[in-house]
Amino acid sequence: MFRILCKSKIHRAIVTDANLNYEGSLTLDPILMEAAGLVPFEQVHVLNLNNGARFETYLIEGERGSGTVCVNGAAARLVQVGDPIIVLAYALVPEEELPNFRPRIVFVNERNQVVETKAMKV
Repeated sequence: MFRILCKSKIHRAIVTDANLNYEGSLTLDPILMEAAGLVPFEQVHVLNLNNGARFETYLIEGERGSGTVCVNGAAARLVQVGDPIIVLAYALVPEEELPNFRPRIVFVNERNQVVETKAMKV
């Protein structure tokens, strides 16, 4: 049996831009992606803490060290620059791998710089 578990979480990132005219996705600073163990084009869920909006999209890399968190395409209507969001990614984990599975939680400051990363126990 497989279980669907949260594998990565970026907690309270601040939206730096919203680009309605882009074809879609969430642009993140690669430093954030690496800290969370995320890769380009990986599916993510985005939760807006200001208005409760939730949506799915995929990731693309922004400029390294920029702190970029840009919501693109139609989802740009669901955020405002300055909104705090949570970015989540999930994984199918075989039952036998549960004891060794460690979701990664990334905490950032107001400039989207990593301040702490935790590997949680299931």
